[in-house]
Amino acid sequence: MGTYILRRILQMIPVIIGTTFLIYWMVFSLGDPTVGRCGERPCPESYVARLADEYNLDKSLPEQYVRYMGKVLQGDLGTSFNGNAVIDQLATRWPVTIRLAAIAIVFEAVIGIAAGLLAGLRRRSFWDSLVFVTTLIIISIPSFVLGSVAQMIFGVRLGWFPVTATQGTWEQLLLPGFVLGSLSMAYVARLTRNSLAENLSADYVRTARAKGMSAGRVVGVHTFRNSLIPVVTFIGADFGALMGGAIVTERIFNIPGIGGYIYHSINTKDATAVVGTITLLVLIFLVMNLIVDLLYGALDPRIAHE
Repeated sequence: MGTYILRRILQMIPVIIGTTFLIYWMVFSLGDPTVGRCGERPCPESYVARLADEYNLDKSLPEQYVRYMGKVLQGDLGTSFNGNAVIDQLATRWPVTIRLAAIAIVFEAVIGIAAGLLAGLRRRSFWDSLVFVTTLIIISIPSFVLGSVAQMIFGVRLGWFPVTATQGTWEQLLLPGFVLGSLSMAYVARLTRNSLAENLSADYVRTARAKGMSAGRVVGVHTFRNSLIPVVTFIGADFGALMGGAIVTERIFNIPGIGGYIYHSINTKDATAVVGTITLLVLIFLVMNLIVDLLYGALDPRIAHE
């Protein structure tokens, strides 16, 4: 297991370098970052020179990237064009997005696994068809449509949940969290159902039943655990994706989180804020994938004994 962990950590290094460089290159190659800083008029040359010196815009792209990553390794994500440190801006918004993603993961895991387990144990029944149709509908609806509909029905007409989540409390984030996790919930249900159905047809299950083992023990001890391996992998990796994919949901429910900050930074062409935020999201995504791989190794005895 120790060799497996070391190998996974070493594999992260080139991925981090490659992804962060692509992000930096794509954002800073979109055009002159000083455009629009001074309204409709061009910025004074002294102002442009100061920005170029502060953000290394007069250097080559590889040198800019090396200097930037040197600051990142020291915990400095740069300073946005309005003079605020990016890390300070994220510190105030990060807890809100973490709460939102955590709620989405809970809905995704609990409802998705329960629905998949029901469909897998009742194959070709009414419940199996109901889960299939429901997940198909959820997958077919865009997130911004689902969010607006949920906001109108459960927030405005029924009054069960707040319409907006401007404070970012747990109660306010319940409905946005459900909307954010709805698509992944459908995928988890289908993945659980298919994985469980495949394992129920495996040779080791038939052997366990032939030995007289009860159906509950066959499913609970053997089949369900093996069926969770791909599900745990998906849910763990999805947490990092939800952190960065909450832009639409946060905009609909007016949530003061990371997604709203990215949206505002893109609109204002604040390249430093965009690069700093996305770089941190990439690091979180890779760390979550590492944790998922460790959980996978704990569930899979072939990896645990490496």
